[in-house]
This record gives sequence, C-alpha cells and structure tokens, in this order.
Amino acid sequence: MLGLGLSLTLDDFKRVTKYPKAMTIALVCQMVLLPALCFGIASFSGLSPVLCVGLVLLAASPGGPTANLYSHLSKGDVALNITLTAVNSVLTLFTLPFIVNLAMKYFMGAGQYIPLPFAKVVEVFLVVLVPVALGMLIKSKAPVFADKMNKPVKIISALLLVIIIVSVTLREKQVLADHFSQLGIPVLLFNVLSLAIGFYLPLLFKIEKKQAIAIGMEIGIHNGTLAIYIALNVLNNSTMSIPPAIYSLLMFFTAAAFGFLVNISKKQTA
Repeated sequence: MLGLGLSLTLDDFKRVTKYPKAMTIALVCQMVLLPALCFGIASFSGLSPVLCVGLVLLAASPGGPTANLYSHLSKGDVALNITLTAVNSVLTLFTLPFIVNLAMKYFMGAGQYIPLPFAKVVEVFLVVLVPVALGMLIKSKAPVFADKMNKPVKIISALLLVIIIVSVTLREKQVLADHFSQLGIPVLLFNVLSLAIGFYLPLLFKIEKKQAIAIGMEIGIHNGTLAIYIALNVLNNSTMSIPPAIYSLLMFFTAAAFGFLVNISKKQTA
C-alpha cells in the first residue's frame, strides 16, 4: 500500500471526473457484481463455510499495483487503472467490513458468526489508508525520492507476496492438500469471470478497448496480499487466507493469458 501511495497524487482522485462512465461501470462491477458473483460461486462450490468466507474476502478486496503493471504490459489505460485503484482502496474501508460480515453471517450462521468489532474495522482502515497517505505525502514533498523508491518498493512488495504465500502454504499445507481439489476450480472460475466481466461489460457500454483492458485488469486482479493479511491478523483465521493465497498464484498466469488474448483480438480487429 505504501508503494501504491508513492505512485499516486491528488490528481489521480480528481481524474474521476474525466472518466465518469468508465469509473461508474468499473465501480459497479467491483462493489456489486463481483461480491454477488463470488457469493454464488461459493454457495454452489461445496466448500466449507470458512473457505467460502475466505473467497468472499478476496472478492471484497480492491485491486492493487499488480493490476497497474499488467494493464501497462497489455496496453491498457494505466491512468484509469491508477485512479480506480486509488478510489477502490478508499471505498474498501467501508465496503470490505460490510461484505465480510455479511459473508460470515450467511455462510457460518448465527452460532459461529462473530461480527467484526469496531477496533478491527479501524485496523482495516489503518492498514489500507495510512501507508497510502504516507506514500502520497512522500510523493508530494520529495517527488524525486519517490520516483527512485518506486521500483525498489515494487520489488519488495513482490517478494513480500511470495514470502506470505509460501508461509501460508507451509502453515496450512494439510488444509491445502485437503481442499486444493475443491478450491482450485472455484478460485480459477472467479478469477476468469472477473477478468471477462471487467473487460466485456465496458465494451457493451461502448467504452473504448484501452479502457476496457484497464477495467478488466482492475476487476480481475485483486490485492491478495491485503486479503491474506486481513484473514491472518484481523479475522485471526488462517484457513480464510487459503483462497486468496491460491488466487494470488493463479492470477499471474490468467492475467498474462488475458493480456495476450485481448492484444491478439486488437490486432485481428485492426
């Protein structure tokens, strides 16, 4: 989140007015369609209630810097990506606790459901907003330093993601072995449908392809690191971190395939 802040300025938030139609479609997909889709997939997946909540937690998480990178490589509108990531990260402060609470109540039932206490909601707020705000402050006060740090922070973030995924895999290797055959298809299905909805729905509303690619990446690539952190440290449930961990591995391949396919289609159209 600090790395994200180093790449943001206030203009990225102001840019919302420049893309009102694209922003509206993307936010409806992110905040409404994806959680609803994930609820449906989880309900029919046969997963345990805790794993269902972990999958929904992933859906409730915003996009991250990885989406911006893949959008750049796929010739998407990176400025739109950055704006969407910034806006989604702020909205997540309010939507994520609500969606996760709803998922726990729906899947775990009244007997097991424990609402997120206010302190935990504040913790989500601090984890998301404070490092982003700090990064933006550094960017505004020392832009040259921020630009120099941008690449090292991205590398550190990628290494951190790998370390987290490996640690979760080692910590929950028995649960992974028991549930991978169950989790693989629902997680992959959610990922592919997210990318498809994020790309094709904007096209139906006459959004230009460059922006549709950006929205597809933003909708299809969630911040798995944040979801894993919340599962482990806010919800104190390591099993809930398994769907985001598997997703974080799969998304690198599916996003690369998606970027390749949309660029092939662009060339054929041209």
